[in-house]
Amino acid sequence: MLQIDQVALCSGSFRLTADLTLATGARVAVIGPSGAGKSTLLAAIAGFQPLAAGAIRWQGQDLGPLPPGARPLTILFQDSNLFAHLSVAQNIGLGLRPDLRLAAAEWHRVDGVLDRVGLTAMASRKPGALSGGQQSRVALARALIRARPLLLLDEPFAALGPALTAEMLALVAEICTETGATLLMVTHHPDDATTLTPETLVVADGAVTGPFATALLLANPPPALRRYLG
Repeated sequence: MLQIDQVALCSGSFRLTADLTLATGARVAVIGPSGAGKSTLLAAIAGFQPLAAGAIRWQGQDLGPLPPGARPLTILFQDSNLFAHLSVAQNIGLGLRPDLRLAAAEWHRVDGVLDRVGLTAMASRKPGALSGGQQSRVALARALIRARPLLLLDEPFAALGPALTAEMLALVAEICTETGATLLMVTHHPDDATTLTPETLVVADGAVTGPFATALLLANPPPALRRYLG
């Protein structure tokens, strides 16, 4: 269970509040106008954004004292966060050991994940030699091998076309099913939420509200979300 307990996030004149609970294994979209604080919310959960008030807990444990790398989560950004000087296999291997001093059994796990996402033939390539969709697959493969219980997606597929986006969403669904991960996904596309996330948080007017049933929310959005969706 993820508890966001009376949290306040502040930066200059910006302020965002949140007080909610998400069940373990939930798949939740995060939707709202640009600049409302969707990415800030994920950054706070991941440990990159300090809290002005409140606490964030996973299974009852306060995440506040933990640095980002020690938190039970993986976060994917729009740029995939791949290292250009490392091969595809090495980028995935970072999910197991940041120093890449992997034992033979660990490299075998990397091989298995490469096969799982259809990138075995590209294991030795650098990210610059891959398409956008292939880079997204590498980032998802690293998330899969980490097998952390929280998966945060901050629009990692925004630069992809509709067909590739659908493919990536299907892969995310498979990863969540296999690992039992709790998913939070920032998106500007209601169709993505409808496809993948039964629940949705709305970030607007300085507050995070929800979770709401995605289908019901999009059928009758509140005024702030209606203005944004058009």
